[in-house]
Amino acid sequence: MTIIRSLAVLFGYYQFCRLRKLDNKYILGIAGLFTVFSSFIFTSTVINLFRIDVTDLKDALFFFLLLIDLSKAAMLARLALNASSQEEVKTNIARGISVLGPTITLDTIVETLVIGVGTLSGVHRLEMLSYFACLSVLVNYVVFMTFYPACLSLILEYFQLSRTTNVYAKKGSALIARALKEEHYRSNPVVQRVKIIMSAGLMMVHVHSRWPLRDHTHHDNITPLAVGEHIALNGTEEAAVHGYLMRWMTLSADHIVILILLLALVVKFVFFENKHELTEQLLTTEIIEKRPNYLKKEDRRRNYSSFSLESEKFSYESYIAHENALIDSDMIDKEVQTDCFPEISDVESSSPEDDRMSETCRSLEECLKIYNDTDLGATSLSDDEVIMLVENKHIPAYQLEKAVEDPERGVGIRRRIIGSQANITKALVNLPYKNYNYDQVMGACCENVIGYLPIPVGYAGPLLLDSKKFYVPMATTEGCLVASTNRGCRALMQCGVTSSVVGDGMTRGPVVRFPSIKKASEVMKWMQMPENFIVMKKHFDSSSRFARLDKILVRIAGRYLFIRFVARTGDAMGMNMISKGTEISLKAVQQIFPEMEILSLSGNFCTDKKPAAVNWIEGRGKSVVCEAVVPANVVSTILKTDVHTLVDVNNSKNMIGSAIAGSIGGFNAHAANIVTAVFIATGQDPAQNVSSSNCMTLMEPWGTNGEDLYISCTMPSIEIGTVGGGTVLQAQGACLDVLGVKGANIENPGENASQLARIVCGTVLAGELSLMSALAAGHLVKSHLRHNRSRTVLPTDFSQHLIIPPCKENNV
Repeated sequence: MTIIRSLAVLFGYYQFCRLRKLDNKYILGIAGLFTVFSSFIFTSTVINLFRIDVTDLKDALFFFLLLIDLSKAAMLARLALNASSQEEVKTNIARGISVLGPTITLDTIVETLVIGVGTLSGVHRLEMLSYFACLSVLVNYVVFMTFYPACLSLILEYFQLSRTTNVYAKKGSALIARALKEEHYRSNPVVQRVKIIMSAGLMMVHVHSRWPLRDHTHHDNITPLAVGEHIALNGTEEAAVHGYLMRWMTLSADHIVILILLLALVVKFVFFENKHELTEQLLTTEIIEKRPNYLKKEDRRRNYSSFSLESEKFSYESYIAHENALIDSDMIDKEVQTDCFPEISDVESSSPEDDRMSETCRSLEECLKIYNDTDLGATSLSDDEVIMLVENKHIPAYQLEKAVEDPERGVGIRRRIIGSQANITKALVNLPYKNYNYDQVMGACCENVIGYLPIPVGYAGPLLLDSKKFYVPMATTEGCLVASTNRGCRALMQCGVTSSVVGDGMTRGPVVRFPSIKKASEVMKWMQMPENFIVMKKHFDSSSRFARLDKILVRIAGRYLFIRFVARTGDAMGMNMISKGTEISLKAVQQIFPEMEILSLSGNFCTDKKPAAVNWIEGRGKSVVCEAVVPANVVSTILKTDVHTLVDVNNSKNMIGSAIAGSIGGFNAHAANIVTAVFIATGQDPAQNVSSSNCMTLMEPWGTNGEDLYISCTMPSIEIGTVGGGTVLQAQGACLDVLGVKGANIENPGENASQLARIVCGTVLAGELSLMSALAAGHLVKSHLRHNRSRTVLPTDFSQHLIIPPCKENNV
């Protein structure tokens, strides 16, 4: 028993060290802790239900170490951690269970039957250990197939590990890559057949031995119930408890041997293994710090991968040797790399270093083999080798980030490709791409990324809106815009702005076709009936937790029907949400009218990103109105004009002038300026300023003598949201946070988006007030020359720089 216990401890330590080398701390922690918990706690509970003597667990604890199998739990944890979203976590877990399930089931049957033979030995101690082992194997199987996958999914959802482990994250080990291959789990067919034959034979042995169970008193005397009753025959309950404690606490030679073994393993792990790892980490850090600044982290990864292909792991000494070789030879990849400070970038069209890098490129066949190897992939290739695969159509250029599992490196490689193909390498120097979080961009905001544009962001404010002060971020390159809007906010500080959201509904207008106008008109009337609208609304609302269909507007043109779905979409702008609901609702109608042909989910009756009277009349997104009464003294001191002049200019320009132009929704001075600047700063779709800038600015004298100014802005179609789209980006999210409307409103869904729409309308009112005052006072050109870039090229006094050429006869 002492030898068995020592071997059990050594086996447990071996499993721990093996998993620790192959997996990260999350896998080891989840698999190890849960396996220990399930194996010991659940099995102990079952043993207690069968009233087995708990003191026998003292011998079974070491046997229990031999039964622990962390590999299965770790394999499932690896699959889960290799997911890019919570939904993929569940999919990977289900896939792992479906692949591991048959093998685990067969192994459980074989283990139970093999260990169960020990219950037929007639040796009491061995029989008890065998009973415990059989129960442990069965309990572990049930727990692993049911409770463990559920707990694993909940753990990852709670800690949001799936957000930090995305499709661009590095593989934790080679086994994580192999974990995605089902063939890795499939056992040898010969071994499977042997297990089945063995199970059948063992089953016959058990049936033959246990069939006359009632006739053999010996077996009756060793049942778990009899063993449990043995304690009750030995005195009082207090004596039993004392006996338990003494059995557990008494040290024997056997215990001393085990304790010495455990201490030796702990000393070895703490003072030798960790010290070696720490030394390697310190040496690696020292080497990295001593390397030239131009050898970036991604350069090291690209280059040391070239000698790590022969084996699954390369030695630390080889790594150091290769690092020193790189430093000595100055093998620098001269890719187009623009940091936040373009002046330190060094871009050359050709250099000896480039030639040496080209000479070290492997052949296309070898690179393709490495790329298709799940353990290696494109991360083990240099940039030049990846470009070679792209040029030969083995890697799509738009999937570079995913292929190399590093968004920034993927963008850098794409810049090199487009730079060489379009001869714009030098032009890209001034387009930065480093130090940007591309994880939020990929698959959400932009494709074929080659960099990002830094746009200046100013603020206007404080804007006193509904008794609250807001500092409004505005992203723009137009001089004077922020200054003018800021002046309007200053003029409104005394009176404040009052706002109201009078409508909320994003729209999608599909076009459908019928065989005849008779059928089209019949369906049109069917849709306009309240009871049928309820049917369409039921299917529409089922598509989302937030999308709620409010009404539909149907128009007919020949045998075509244009159906305008209007729905609330919570805090999202809602185009994707309403498109999904519209499609589901139309499919339901198509079940009733099979002859209906869905031509397009968007029939331009929405109308999105195009001037349209329907948005001006019916509204789209958020319909907002704002008003303010500006005192006369503010008009004269801050705005430098008077009320009657302002009113006269507004009527002449914004009303009559816009009517002469045939404007749709353009009865304003420059609402699009403010809308676009706020949209860019807060991550909205800038193209939707077409409808969102629909605005009517009204001014009239106010008060008893008409000395004060009443101003209002009516904006019926502000298409805006605080979740989804560009709002997920870090900088845009910060601007939303400045306004206090970032993300979704949990208590009142849709309130954050409505508040942002109010802020946009209030800021437009401030901009309208300031610009109209500048026009009325004749300060427009002067202010632009003062604040805009024109000041740097145009002199203040043109007369001083006017050169008059000398007159010549008959020729001036």
